[in-house]
Amino acid sequence: MTLRLSTVILPVDRWHEGGRDRWRRAEELGFHTAYTYDHLSWRSFRDRTWFGALPTLTAAATATQRLRLGTLVTSPNFRHPVTLAKELISLDDISGGRITLGIGAGGSGFDATALGQEAWTPRERADRFGEFVPLLDRLLTEDAVTHEGTHYSAVEARNIPGCVQRPRLPFAVAATGPRGLRLAARHGQAWVTTGDPKLYEEGTPEQSVQALREQGKRLEAACEETGRDASELDRILLTGFTPDRNTPLESVDAFVDFAGRHAELGFTEIAIHAPIPDSDFDTDPAVYERIATEAPAQLA
Repeated sequence: MTLRLSTVILPVDRWHEGGRDRWRRAEELGFHTAYTYDHLSWRSFRDRTWFGALPTLTAAATATQRLRLGTLVTSPNFRHPVTLAKELISLDDISGGRITLGIGAGGSGFDATALGQEAWTPRERADRFGEFVPLLDRLLTEDAVTHEGTHYSAVEARNIPGCVQRPRLPFAVAATGPRGLRLAARHGQAWVTTGDPKLYEEGTPEQSVQALREQGKRLEAACEETGRDASELDRILLTGFTPDRNTPLESVDAFVDFAGRHAELGFTEIAIHAPIPDSDFDTDPAVYERIATEAPAQLA
């Protein structure tokens, strides 16, 4: 399978002051999908401009025609399955069936406490995620859903006419632990990883490749456990969080080498961040565009 190249456009620009142009340019450059983060704020951008993911994707859907769009990733931190399902069905309709939902368990960042709650423990996040994903799956595939759960409930929740994409829009499940990987195996059309966060500060690219190889084996084991063919799942690597950091974006050759090594691990899609000045993603825009237009042919 040809390795797909996607991008991540963080929601940091006013729509009429460069925001719309970024999404249109992503389509012109030929990216497979343009994703955005679904956060209320994020790390070093906490005191900078940051817009909502779903309204941004709705605007991007009206500004583009072919480009797939999605989140990397949505989480239960400030979302409820019932309201999220309604918004996703609407977004899938507006885009003409071009939406992918990246979804993960969430973390302990700003989103975790913005609604006034205490940050959930890793176990609590896994518990909620384990209930959130199956309920969202039902809400996006059934006309009416009633469910009483430990954390989430739905009472005669109506979602007519459902998604344009059938039976629903695809889920790209971010996971590295056993419970999350089983969710990916049961409900995902793709699996997402950023690598092993323990290696980010002091690990090596070689150690990262080995860690990703082990993650892939655990995904395959989860698929076998649930009776799923692992080859049915796409594998997406969100870059920028491995020990390589932004080194792969320094040149086309550097990216092709990086992407090739990860394609050998079974990854079918690699997502790179669009440049943002004065941030962790402050890379050369010209090189970014050259990677978009030149690298895919070298990776075919």
